[in-house]
Amino acid sequence: MESLELLRYEFMFHWAAVIIYVLSTASFAYAVFFQKEGKLDLGVWLAIAGLLPHSVTLGLRWYVSGHGPYLSQHEGFSSIVWVVVVMFLIFAHKVPRLKGLGVVMMPTCFLMMAGGILKTPGIERLPATFSGIWLVLHITFTKLALGAMLIALGAAIFYLLKEKKGEAGFYQRLPDLDVLDTYSYKFAGFGFVFWTITVIAGAIWANEAWGRYWGWDPIETWSLITWLLFGIYLHLRRFSGWRGSKAACLMLVCFLFSIVTLFVIPLVLPTIHSEFFL
Repeated sequence: MESLELLRYEFMFHWAAVIIYVLSTASFAYAVFFQKEGKLDLGVWLAIAGLLPHSVTLGLRWYVSGHGPYLSQHEGFSSIVWVVVVMFLIFAHKVPRLKGLGVVMMPTCFLMMAGGILKTPGIERLPATFSGIWLVLHITFTKLALGAMLIALGAAIFYLLKEKKGEAGFYQRLPDLDVLDTYSYKFAGFGFVFWTITVIAGAIWANEAWGRYWGWDPIETWSLITWLLFGIYLHLRRFSGWRGSKAACLMLVCFLFSIVTLFVIPLVLPTIHSEFFL
C-alpha cells in the first residue's frame, strides 16, 4: 500500500479520535455541571474508544515516516495527547472517585488533537541530529510531565470547587479536601521529576547535537523557570506547610507557566524549538 494512501487512512483515524474525544468531553462536562455521576463512566469508555483509532493513527504515521511521532508539531500534538489519555485512564481506574478529572483532561486532549490537524501533516524525514536515546528520553518525559501536571491541576481545581460548593451534589462524591490536596501535591511531584529528566536529557542531547549543554535558548530558559516554580511549590508544601487553597492557586500558576513554555514561547520568540518543540 502506498504511503499516500496510508496517510489518508491516518487522517481519517485522526478525525475519528477527535470526534470521540469530543463526545467524551461532553459526557464528562454533563456529568460534572449537571451532577449526573452516571455519565462519568460513559466519558471513560468514550476516552478508551477514542484511544483505539488514535493508536492506529500514531502507528500508521510511525510506519510511513520511519521514526517516532515527534518530529513535527502535528505528530507532537497527537502523541502527547495519547500519553495524557493513557495516564488519565490509569488514574481513573486506580481512583474511581476522581474519574471526573476527565472534565479537565479530555477538553485539553481534543483541542490539541484538533490543533494538530491544523499543523502541517506532511511527513518529515529525521535529520541526523534528531537521533539517540537522549532525544527519546527528552521527548518522552516532556509528555509524561505534562500528563502528571494535568492531573495535579485537575485535583487542584476540584479542591477549589469542593471548598466553595461544600458537600452539595456532585462534590459530595469527590474525595475529601485533604485527599484532593494530597493528589495534587503528589502528581506535581511526579511532574517535577519528569520535567527534571526532560531538562537533563535535553541538555545532554544538545551537547551531542550542537556541542553545548546550555545555550539560553528561550525554551531552555522558560523550562528552567518552570522547573524552579514547581520546585518552589514543592518546597513550600514540604517545608513551609502550604496546604489547601493557596497551594491549589500556586499549582494553577505553575501549570500556566508550563503551558507557556511548551506552547506559547515557540510561537512568539525565535527559538530552535519552534518547529520541534514537542
